[in-house]
Amino acid sequence: MNERMGERAYARRRKIERGRLIEYHLPVSPRMTALKIRVIRPILTLGLRVLGLYRHGYRQFHNIRVRRNTLAIRRLPDAFEGFTLLQMSDLHIDLDPSLVDSVAATIAGLQYDVCVITGDFRNSTIGTWDEVVPPMKRLVEQIRAPVYAVLGNHDFADMVGPLEETGMRFLLNESAAVERDGTAIYLVGIDDPNLYATHDFDHALRSVPSDAIRILLTHSPVIYGEAAARGFAALLAGHTHGGQICLPWGGIVVRNDRSPRRFLRGAWRHGDLQGYTSSGTGSCGIPLRFNCPPEVTLHTLRRA
Repeated sequence: MNERMGERAYARRRKIERGRLIEYHLPVSPRMTALKIRVIRPILTLGLRVLGLYRHGYRQFHNIRVRRNTLAIRRLPDAFEGFTLLQMSDLHIDLDPSLVDSVAATIAGLQYDVCVITGDFRNSTIGTWDEVVPPMKRLVEQIRAPVYAVLGNHDFADMVGPLEETGMRFLLNESAAVERDGTAIYLVGIDDPNLYATHDFDHALRSVPSDAIRILLTHSPVIYGEAAARGFAALLAGHTHGGQICLPWGGIVVRNDRSPRRFLRGAWRHGDLQGYTSSGTGSCGIPLRFNCPPEVTLHTLRRA
């Protein structure tokens, strides 16, 4: 793992993860994470049930939309015209494993060439993660293409091995060449740039030709500036959930990312960099959505 992620990044991630394992067993912590899990969330859930809102939010949680986005890329090789990436993000799959069936039904008739998952496989940021693996195995079996992924701020490095055994490949400050007809584009994945701050562009790009078409996979869009400066053609991110619980006109109630508001949901541009921030395929904390549908996204490459 040192070699894959980079020694300094891996050491930093492991140090933070150890603290989070300890935090799970504390009744009170600086971020009150354990208290939220054991007390606040059950009370919130009960309140929504009493108000009659829980069922509506749960239906929206399972009502996954298919979004379509075009990435117009200069110098795109002819062989990649129409190449399509299926993006999922923020599955938090152990929150409600029945989400697997909804995702599988949503993607069943879709055409795509690769699938990318931009982090947050688990619901909690502390404690154990074992319950993530069985539902992810079921989901990967339904994906009819190679699967690439990055870790999010909820995920632990120890998850990588068991999840890669399901058939996906993590990019931990790493790259992968996708080849067609003697040409290639590169998927570059960085580790979580937000909570862990263990992203390392230099390490991730070490095997990528300087003139190659590069698409960045990152959990958070917060590093959009550096991605643009390094000449990435596109950036695919998640983390924000699009708000998850929004006002009727779509206004975000609670933000969890320090990026400017225009980067928090959907397609955006920063200079020559095209970006897309997924509203997420799952939900965090409680399996509910209000005025912010979950999504899977089809990104189709076109030559600019």
